[in-house]
Amino acid sequence: MTQTDPTSIRVAVSTVIVALRPHPDTGAPALWMPLVRRVTAPFEGSWALPGGWVGPDEGLEDSAAARLRETTNVQPRYLEQLYAFGDVDRSPSRVVSIVYWALVHPDEADSVPDDWNVRWFLADEHPQLAFDHDRIVEYALWRLRNKVSYSRIAQAFLGDRFTLAELRGVYEAVLGRTLDPANFRRQVAQGDAVLATDETTSGDRHRPARLYRSNPDLAYADNGPLTPPTRQERPCPSR
Repeated sequence: MTQTDPTSIRVAVSTVIVALRPHPDTGAPALWMPLVRRVTAPFEGSWALPGGWVGPDEGLEDSAAARLRETTNVQPRYLEQLYAFGDVDRSPSRVVSIVYWALVHPDEADSVPDDWNVRWFLADEHPQLAFDHDRIVEYALWRLRNKVSYSRIAQAFLGDRFTLAELRGVYEAVLGRTLDPANFRRQVAQGDAVLATDETTSGDRHRPARLYRSNPDLAYADNGPLTPPTRQERPCPSR
């Protein structure tokens, strides 16, 4: 049996960037992601996740952050390693991709160009992607919808100050269903993930709404120690 020469394996990083932007038809918050157009073979002209090779003197997270800056101009506050994809036939050459996800708030999303090389797409309505990036996006969205139910990760989509309606909009966009405002407010009040401020909204037609902020003592998600994912989080190895 022929074995793959380990020296021929290359390591790349890719990142699924997810942001909350208005849906073009309804105006309601929806999940969007920027994709980059490939300019070389293989898959020349196809859309793909932003990424690139791991530099010889870079750690994985530093490499992911650097490739994001180079391809999309994003410098996210929330960047987490998602999974490793290394099927033998995922690329013409032997490539293992360490995939990250970046959840960005509106100011960070505004820094992403929207042109011929980089374009925003609805996360659930993107074109067919290069390599196995369709599978990667599918897993990232599944993981996000799973994780939002037990972590504070939804707050990563928002700025420093936000209303409870805006926070509820994140959950509704991620989960794909409408939440009862009164129940949502009650659940938030029972926890310590967000803190009320003395500030309110202004300058619109509606009654001023209380502004909230993330609890600085709590992380968006617990990323350590370095342990395998729980059974609930572990992906199915076959599709």
